[in-house]
Amino acid sequence: MNKDLLKKKVELALDEIRPFLLSDGGDISLISIEKNIVKVQLMGNCVSCSVNQMTLKNGVEMTIKKHAPQIQEVLSVE
Repeated sequence: MNKDLLKKKVELALDEIRPFLLSDGGDISLISIEKNIVKVQLMGNCVSCSVNQMTLKNGVEMTIKKHAPQIQEVLSVE
């Protein structure tokens, strides 16, 4: 899959989960996609939330993999 299409699929996944993050005062942005690893930045209340890693793995990563199965992992960067 070409990089532009992959990025579009990842952005679509983030758009799907963003309303849940916004409702808690947080947000997320795509930083990069390298070797099927997505790097995102959590923002707002998501930064200090005690369950942000669970949200990242069970919510964000699962949603991204649903749209782009070749993604292996989603990592949060500062």
